[in-house]
Order: sequence, then structure tokens, then C-alpha cells
Amino acid sequence: MDVPKHRATRTTSLRDVSDFSKMEVTGSWDALEWTKIEPITHFVSNANFDFLIEAEQVVAEGHGVVLVNTDDAGTLMVTNFRLIFLSEGTRKVISLGTIPLATIEKFNKIVVKVQSNNRYVDKTPAQRLLQVIGKDMRILVFSFRPRTKQRRVVFDALLRCTKPTRLWDLYAFASGPSRFKNATPLVRLLDEYCRLLCLGSYHASMDIIENGSFTWSNELWRISSVNSNYTMCQSYPFALVVPKIISDDEVLQASSFRARGRLPVVSWCHPLTGAVVARSSQPLVGIMMNMRSNMDEKLVAALCGKLDSGSRRKLYIVDARPRKNALANGAMGGGSESSSNYFQSEVVFLGIDNIHAMRDSFVRLREYMDTHGRASSDGMSSFLRQGGSTWGGGNLSSMSASVSTLGDSGWLLHVQNVLAGAAWIAARVAMENSSVLVHCSDGWDRTSQLVSLANLLLDPYYRTFTGFQALVEKDWLAFGHPFSDRVGMPGTGNMPFELSRQPSTGNFAPSPVRQSTGTFSSQPPASSHSHNSNNYSPIFLQWVDCVSQLLRMYPFAFQFSAAFLVDFIDCMLSCRFGNFLCNSEKERQKCNVFEACGCLWAYLADLRTSEGGSHVHYNPFYDSLKHNGPLLPPAAALAPTLWPQFHLRWACPEEAQAGEIEAQCRKIVMKCSEMQKAKEMAERKVKEVTNSMESLNAELRREKQLNSSAMNMAKSVSKENMAIKRAIQSMGCKVHVSGSGECTVDIESNPDIVCCSSRKESNSNVRDEKTEAPVSVLVTTEDDDGNNGIVRVCETLCPFGSAAGGCRWPKGGCAQLGSQYVGLKANFDAFDQLSIDDTYFKSE
Repeated sequence: MDVPKHRATRTTSLRDVSDFSKMEVTGSWDALEWTKIEPITHFVSNANFDFLIEAEQVVAEGHGVVLVNTDDAGTLMVTNFRLIFLSEGTRKVISLGTIPLATIEKFNKIVVKVQSNNRYVDKTPAQRLLQVIGKDMRILVFSFRPRTKQRRVVFDALLRCTKPTRLWDLYAFASGPSRFKNATPLVRLLDEYCRLLCLGSYHASMDIIENGSFTWSNELWRISSVNSNYTMCQSYPFALVVPKIISDDEVLQASSFRARGRLPVVSWCHPLTGAVVARSSQPLVGIMMNMRSNMDEKLVAALCGKLDSGSRRKLYIVDARPRKNALANGAMGGGSESSSNYFQSEVVFLGIDNIHAMRDSFVRLREYMDTHGRASSDGMSSFLRQGGSTWGGGNLSSMSASVSTLGDSGWLLHVQNVLAGAAWIAARVAMENSSVLVHCSDGWDRTSQLVSLANLLLDPYYRTFTGFQALVEKDWLAFGHPFSDRVGMPGTGNMPFELSRQPSTGNFAPSPVRQSTGTFSSQPPASSHSHNSNNYSPIFLQWVDCVSQLLRMYPFAFQFSAAFLVDFIDCMLSCRFGNFLCNSEKERQKCNVFEACGCLWAYLADLRTSEGGSHVHYNPFYDSLKHNGPLLPPAAALAPTLWPQFHLRWACPEEAQAGEIEAQCRKIVMKCSEMQKAKEMAERKVKEVTNSMESLNAELRREKQLNSSAMNMAKSVSKENMAIKRAIQSMGCKVHVSGSGECTVDIESNPDIVCCSSRKESNSNVRDEKTEAPVSVLVTTEDDDGNNGIVRVCETLCPFGSAAGGCRWPKGGCAQLGSQYVGLKANFDAFDQLSIDDTYFKSE
């Protein structure tokens, strides 16, 4: 965010148009030198604006505009979604001067006539200002070039775009769902009911909803489809949790006794004790407070149930209004319950003011922030103001007065009252096991605040991202908080909004303009536009403020951060998405909002996914085990302060950085996360190396085993070779082994051996088992005359020799040395029929 520059040369401040003619300036103002601001005459197409988001289109432009808050000159553009202010030099978007159209509460045209002491006063052009007041605590003032129609062009564009006549003219419908599609919240509501009733085996779907087969139940409570077509109550959801002993007919009868048919239903139930937080609207008891309804009393009594001891559970009926307001409503048919009509009940009034008091309080707070901020809409710093009600000159009395002004706004007191009421409700449920029924007048403003805050305190699930979404969708959206009326957005009707043009009433004072020396006066605002609906009120914003106070008190209990709450409320006010359009679930269904518009929750989830756990939306202090039960703050702890990230971000941007410690902690967490990742990577590498070493060791062991087997085999072969050698030598042969490994066997002539006249050489390749190298064996036979022939073994050595000197078994193959003992191919069939004498193989 661009940090606004504070002005150091201002000497006075003007807070109200009616005071312009009464003020006198003791110093001099540095007048704008308009001639030094070069206008941009050419129009830049949308294609050159990389800051535009999807489906955003420029409608009008004003050049040479000055943002008085910070003295920045630039270009002011109106799109179908935002009012954008670009810096003249850098052409960058200035955050302070850029505001979504739906966030604008009011804008005025102001003409200020500068009066000078010199005689050329008539030649001094009037200054033309545009004041823009936002729902997010901003008050902006833009100054336009004199004698141009740029302000009129911008004003007319704002008039057309800020309040479209039809709901589907909003940017949310023009942009479509895009990549932030919205799964129907009806399914999510049923899933939340199943979680509350501990019905984990059930899962909702659109088919189940369309068939109406979602009427599940447990021992005490059931989900009713009595309002599935919104005929009983148009502002209630399609599914309601009611006591199991109450039939749908009785539910219909009981609804007629409550304002707008908003009968008592369960919002949250304790999973162990059975105590509930229920909600409704005021009963229609009438001016005499004597009207009764048996069905309503039976329904309320069924909310209590019985304790484990068998005794009746106590019921607290909490009326959020002041007692006098409840009595006044009786004149219009409303009122409050009588404890005598509701068994074992107690009626408690919390005294929280209505929507009109909250609206006025917020206006005073915004004016206070603008007056005493570092950069205000008049361009002055609060340190340079004069007067008894400012910080001027370090006057201690003026400082006390300004603090008193903050208290006079009443905003923090209202926040404290809401917090105290919610904490009281949570304590009754958690500590006394009592049930509580909460209502105000219509049951959709103060009731939504109290019930949702009490649920947030009681259930740690609602303090997570998914739980917070479920809480908002259940107690605010499903139960019909009128966002369209309270935030100031178009409704479902086709009737155009009433566009009022009237002089300023002084509620939002325009900022002063610069002048030269002397005195000056101003004209009333030329025209203005605002959403003056009596139903506008920042009720939901006040509730988010309460959540931020709890986050400040319990920093370890929430998964989300204050930055998440700021972005959440900005998205809600901007109407960029369709989640918070219309006044009820029925209207959103009718307008097909869920399919036609994008989803705020999907957008915020996408932001978090982009950076993981280090995103600014995550609370770095969150500890789910530290606060895994209810939060029950004592009354002394419920002392709220300004929410810096929201209330101070525009007027005091430097002081708004209250999350600096959080940011530093987030950096430490990021570094720890990086170190953890590096550690995990190193551990993976160590594991891989260890596995590789184990694999190599196993391979080495296998090699050793193979080597040992080979050695044993070599020894066995060596023994066999020695045996063969001895066998051959016993037959009168000589074995010669050459250096090259070639083995030659010579069979010598002797008188006992008759040799043929032929010579035979046979080469046999024998593979050594150890070296796998071939061994050549050459067998040579000769007779005494040198003639080669086939050796015949005589009868003295061979038992098969004939008396004539021949072989009686010439096919035995023994004379050809073809036995297995020499290593050559043997005729085993023949050897089976031979009987070889063991004397061939004599021992050494």
C-alpha cells in the first residue's frame, strides 16, 4: 500500500461547508499551480491498463486531478468496478485513491470560491472538488482543473455505476464465476447441520436437497424441511434444526406467533451436554404483553430438554434490545416474553442499541479518524491543526479533548456491549449447561451478532478458515441478515434507486481547498449522491470488529489473522463476488447468484494456496491444542480498542502496521519452514546414501559368497584333476602341461600294449571352472614303428582283451580314452556294461 504523505505547511482546517464563510486564515496556503500540470489529451485503451482485472472496463477519465489527501497529481478513472487513481509520474495505482464503487457510501460535488485581499479576486477561478466517502473509513477529496468538464464526466459516471438500477448490472454478474466458482452453500449448510448433530455418516448433495430426503435426526434434534420452499418464512433457510419431538405442523403453528415467521430454531448444540444456542425474532405479544401461543411455548420448552440427572435444564431468553425498546415494540404488536409463560426460564435484556445508533456511531468514528489522522481529506496532518479540539501545538487539554471525541463516537462502547453479551451467552451454555434463546426485533441484526459470536467462543472449529466460512454462511447468510439493505446494494426488484441531489446537511463535511493569502468562502455542494436508506448500517462490519478484538485477546486461538479479516471485509464491501448479494437465501436462489457470480471464499482460499502456510492470512501464533475448548473472557478483559489494521490504515498508515510483530514472526516461521525443508531434504539424501551403501554391502556379500563358491569348486576340480592325472599315469601315460596351459597326454609304448599302425590326434576343449578359459588336451598314440593308429589295450590290462590280441569290446570306447575320467565325451551307456578294475586308479 502506498503510504500517504502528510502536509507540513497547512495552517488551518475546515470541517464543515457552513463554516467556510466564518473562517479566517492567519497564514498562507500554497496554491496549486495548475499550469504546471500537463493534461493527457489522448485516450488510453483498456489493453494498456495491466492493473485492470477480468471484465473491468474504463467508463470515464479525468486528467490533471489532484488527490488532496496526499497532494498527489494524476489521472482519475471510473470503471465498472472501481474508482482508480493513477500517479501522474509513475502511472502506478495509488491505493488510497482507489476504491470499489460498491464501497462508496456517498459522493459530493463541491465548488469553493476563493476570496483574496487583492483586487484581482474576481479573476480567481473557483475550485471544483469531488468528495468521496467510503464505507471502509475513507474520506477522499479530488480537485479538478478549473474551466473543464472533467469533474462532471467523472461525477455522471459515478452516478451511473455506483447504484445500478438492477442487481445483475453489478460487476459481480459481469465478471461471472471465472475460476472462483461457488459450490452451492445449501450443501454446505446441510453438512454443517450434520456436524452439529454428530451425523458423520450423512453427506449432503443437491440430489438429496431436490428430493427433500435430508430430514435426518439424532436422539434430540432433527433437520426439518418445512421451509424448503420458503413459504413459512422467506428470510429463513430451506432447512431448520428443531426439537425431534416437535412435528412440522406444530412448527408451522409456532411460526405465526413470531415476527416475520422467524420461530425459535437451533443454531448450535453442545455435543456432550445437549445445551443449545437458539435464535428467533420477537414474539407478537401485543401492547398489553398478554398474548400467548401454546405451540410457541411448547417449542421453546423443547429447546431445554433434561439434564443427565433427570432435572429440567434452565432456559435463558436473551432479548438483545434495551427494555424500553422492547416495550415500545409492543405498541406495534411485538414485545418480549414473560418468564411466567415459559417454564423454568429467565428473561435477560442486554441493552444493545439498534441499527440507527450503530450507523451514527460509525459516521462519528470515521469523521474522528479523518480529523485526527496523519493524512486527512483536507491534506493536513493533525499535528499542524489549531484549535481547542485538536492536537495542535502539543496542548494537553486539546489531546484530552480529542480522546473524548473518540469516546463520544460510541463505537467502542457498542463493540464492548456486543462482546459482553456474547461472552455472557457462551458462559451460560458452557458453565451452567443451560440453553439460551436469543432474539431482538426481527432477529437478523443484533441476534446474528450475538449468536455467531457466542458460537465462535464455544466451538474451536469456527476459529479455523473452514469453520469461519461455515459460521458466516449459517448465522448470517442462511438466516437472512439483509446484506443488500445494510451494506447499501441493489435489491432484487427492478425499480431504480432514488437518486437524491440535495445540499449537504453537514453530516459529511467537505474538505477545504487551497487558497492564496486572505480569507475565503465556499459555496454549498453543487450536488450530492448518497445511499440515504434508513436501513443502511454497518452491522456486519461491527461483528468483524468484534472478532478482531477476540483475536487480539486470544492470539493463539485463531487460525486466521487480522489481515484475513481486513481482506474479507473489503471483498464483502466491494461486491466483487456474489456471496453477500441480496437479503436472503431465497433471493440469492431466485437470482441464480451461486452460478452466475464468483465465490469470495474460493478467491481467499486461492490467495492462501499461492503462498502456503506463509501467507499473510495465516496466524503464525495459532496453536490448535492451546485453546481446544470454549473461550470465556471475563468482563474485565472485554475492553476493546481501535482495530488498527482497519480503522487506521487510511488516516494513519504507519500506525496501522500493528501486525509488525506478527510479520516478523511470520518471517521467522518462513525461515524455520525453509530450514525444515532443507533438513528433510538432507535426511532424504542421507537415507538414499544409506540405502545405496546397504545395497553395495549386500552386493559385496554376494560377491564374496560367489568367490567362496568358486574357490571351493576350484579346489574340487583340482582334486579331480589330480585323480585323473593319477589315473592316466597308471595307464602308462605321461601328462605334460605347457606354459600356455595346453595339456598333452602321451601314451608310451610298452610290451604289454599293442598299438595300431595309425595315429590319432584329438583336440578337446575343456572349460576351466575357475578361470573359464578353454584347455586344449592333445592325445597322441604311436606304435613302435612310428605308425599312427588306434590304441588297443592288451588283455593283460583290459579284462575284455582277446587271446589273439584284439579287443572283445571294441565299442567300449575305453581304448580311445573316451571315458569321463579324462574329461572327454563318454559313452555312458557302454560304461554301464563295463566293469573297470579299480587298479587303474592306484593311490600314490
